[in-house]
Amino acid sequence: MGVLVKRGAAMDTRDRMVYAATELLQRRGVAAMSFTEVLAASGAARGAIYHHFPGGKRQLVAEAAERHGTVVRDHLAALSGDSPQEVVATFLATVRPVVGASVSGHGCAIAAVAIDPDPEDDRLRHTAATAFTSWEDALASRLTAAGMSVDDANSLAALLIATLEGAHITCRAANSLTPFDRAEKALLRMVRDVSCPD
Repeated sequence: MGVLVKRGAAMDTRDRMVYAATELLQRRGVAAMSFTEVLAASGAARGAIYHHFPGGKRQLVAEAAERHGTVVRDHLAALSGDSPQEVVATFLATVRPVVGASVSGHGCAIAAVAIDPDPEDDRLRHTAATAFTSWEDALASRLTAAGMSVDDANSLAALLIATLEGAHITCRAANSLTPFDRAEKALLRMVRDVSCPD
């Protein structure tokens, strides 16, 4: 999922580097992201690399993914809605611009980490799995609070995150939001039908 928050007050060098790394992960992925680009985007001096990230690029990537995962989780936990339908509608409205950014070349920083893990370092795969699970948990909690059973909420939350991540890829390939529009329509109809059976 793309960045849902913008830079606020002044950030220290380390925070600027993590923020820049997140944006670069969304645009370029792990393999293509370089420290040179992070330095240019963050305005940090070259000496900041190993001062703040002695573990190198993998440490920076992992920390950027962890922080991004937490930001998105917190945002999802705060979604509004008094019914499951309202929670789902709010989720879809919230992620629409994020998926729209995929059409122009931005993707999900967490997916980038999941797709391009280092076979020698399981930390990135674990970071991605933890982020996706925390997003599902946050959505399931909101759905449960809005009246859905725990089992149904867990299943629907997993479907919503899978839809979001799939939409990044299908919309980018289609160069259009049409795949997301179709999925959105189906999800809203499904939740309505489950919540209001005949």
